[in-house]
Amino acid sequence: MKIVIVDDHPLVRKGLAAVISMQPNVQFAGEAQNQQEALVVIEETDPDLVLLDLKLADESGLDIIKIARGRGFRSKFILLTSSATREDFLKAEEASVDGYVLKEALPEELIYAIHLVNKGRKYYDPAILENKLREDAGNLSDDLTPKEKEVLVELGQGACNREIASRLFISEFTVKKHVSQILAKLRLADRTQAALYANAIGLAKYEPTNMV
Repeated sequence: MKIVIVDDHPLVRKGLAAVISMQPNVQFAGEAQNQQEALVVIEETDPDLVLLDLKLADESGLDIIKIARGRGFRSKFILLTSSATREDFLKAEEASVDGYVLKEALPEELIYAIHLVNKGRKYYDPAILENKLREDAGNLSDDLTPKEKEVLVELGQGACNREIASRLFISEFTVKKHVSQILAKLRLADRTQAALYANAIGLAKYEPTNMV
């Protein structure tokens, strides 16, 4: 996996490069401090993933994403930022950003986000995920079937597939199918995010049915 780092602070770039270089099967391919340099590096290295600061002095990292994708580059982009405002997040969503990580995140959280995004999944920092879920809850949760909501409640309580199967009187295979559908419908990356979702919108109060 080739990774490019774009940030206007040299120390941040060096720190991120050091973290990345310690990982197996990950190559630090280049760095840039502004839009012009970033587009040159992306064109020269064709990276799999770009770690990109949202705010680059007087420029926006989102503009780099739009230009790069307009030129046909298929790199995935993870925004690194100290900002968690709703406005910034919505702009990132509009630009179809693949990941959103706060700069205060631990190195292992960043590495997890990198690998998740590289596999084609989305990643949202837990610190901002809850706000996103509250915004989406009204529309997305309506798409769940009654049984999927029951499974989601169990996920919110930290239950494993075996426990869910036992409590809801269904097979583990059926649980796996429901979990897969829940993640797809709610556009979530994994069970952890599903659990956060369930608790964020208060689904623990959901009254289960006997429908399968």
